[in-house]
Amino acid sequence: MLRWAAVFFVISIIAAIFGFAGIASAAAGIAKVLFFIFLAVAVIMLLMGISVGRSITHH
Repeated sequence: MLRWAAVFFVISIIAAIFGFAGIASAAAGIAKVLFFIFLAVAVIMLLMGISVGRSITHH
């Protein structure tokens, strides 16, 4: 998912350079949404990993 966010970010940069403002803003918006979804999933997985690690070490 982070890879797709980076791809859309690059597309938005290229579109901005060539003057396609609508495409650039849409691609940047998609990249931003994907990045925040990736961030949320990463935090959830980190918290799950910490909780699983604690339950394994206490038994």
